[in-house]
Amino acid sequence: MLLGATDRTIGLVARFAGCFTDHRVADLVEHTVASMVGQRVFGIALGYEDLIDHDQLRHDPVLAVLGGKLEAKRSDCAPLAGKSTLNRLELSRAAPSRYHKISYDAALIEAVFVDLFLDAHAVPPPQITLDLDATDDPLHGHQEGRFFHGYYDNYCYLPLYVFCGRHLLASKLRPANIDGSAGSIEEVARIVTQIRARWPAVRILLRADSGFARDGLMSWCETNSVDFLFGLARNTRLVGEIEAELAAAAELSQLSGKPARRFKDFAWRTRDSWSHQRRVVAKAEWLPGGTPGTGEANPRFVVTSLSREEHQARHLYEKLYCARGEMENRIKECQLDLYADRTSAQTMRANQLRLWFASMAYVLLCALRRIGLKHTQFARASCGTIRLKLLKIGALVRSSVRRIKLAMPTAFPYQAEYRAAHAALTAATA
Repeated sequence: MLLGATDRTIGLVARFAGCFTDHRVADLVEHTVASMVGQRVFGIALGYEDLIDHDQLRHDPVLAVLGGKLEAKRSDCAPLAGKSTLNRLELSRAAPSRYHKISYDAALIEAVFVDLFLDAHAVPPPQITLDLDATDDPLHGHQEGRFFHGYYDNYCYLPLYVFCGRHLLASKLRPANIDGSAGSIEEVARIVTQIRARWPAVRILLRADSGFARDGLMSWCETNSVDFLFGLARNTRLVGEIEAELAAAAELSQLSGKPARRFKDFAWRTRDSWSHQRRVVAKAEWLPGGTPGTGEANPRFVVTSLSREEHQARHLYEKLYCARGEMENRIKECQLDLYADRTSAQTMRANQLRLWFASMAYVLLCALRRIGLKHTQFARASCGTIRLKLLKIGALVRSSVRRIKLAMPTAFPYQAEYRAAHAALTAATA
């Protein structure tokens, strides 16, 4: 019920379904695109990631309430779609065929994520930070675009994620035989253009690890007035720049027996790959060993367009750059709690749609957390925790001709949070 109230508040399913084109004969359609899209998104949010689950769920009266369809037109059909019908939706093609008459527009779906992010703000913020990261999506079959990745040591896809805080702005499925930053300029350009169309005065900071410290992306940021803060892979030349700082950190660490760090701010340019000098901040850290007098250096580097006057070296690294680690938790939520790695279809087009279904389920749960659970103990809970505590609840369901009545257990320990969430969502919808 909370998911349905959340969807009515933000209109996610209707927007998502609007990105599909249905070439079926309207008079013969039993399951509309909107009902199938909603069924798939709600199912993933509730923990039913496999299509085969829907052979039972299609008879579920509560899911039928969410889908807005309590009865089928035909007596030999369930109110909701089964696994075969949903499978044909996922295997949709750009051009309709005899067995696949529903197609989707990728550009429209990508725009929906940014629109939902923009609509989540009543007032444009003065500054936003866009976090980019790539991760592995392990494959166990012979899917299209399957390649072996040396770093992850398995066959996988290499999806690209873009977040702004907890908001998901992009989830792009890519093959693994590419550079981690491949396609990032196009994705960032699309997102920034859409954001600035609504928020022309907003300041944008792009933040990512060393896999995105590429001259092309940094040059694009400089040309388009977008700030950047990227990790920078260390090498002997960079480490040589901070030898004195490493020696000072080692001496302090040996005296205190604790890790010690120093920072250095300098201009840097690679020998071939960068077009000009850029600001680099180095962390010269020494980690003590198990015995006195031992230890190891732990240098780290970042490259940025932000000025020294605005962010001193220590603050830039410790407070601004290290905060990007929170994005790893968002990716874990998508892949572990919402099954974004269930990409077992044969084609990349179908697997991309599966990734978007999981991503929409994440956006829906984030909206529930942001709107309904803002003043509760679950205001910062993970998607898995919200599902476990507030969505997977045993209840008595009574169906009659005119209504479906739900009776919640009196021993439910989170009644106050549930009531608060429902009240907040109802108020937001009104």
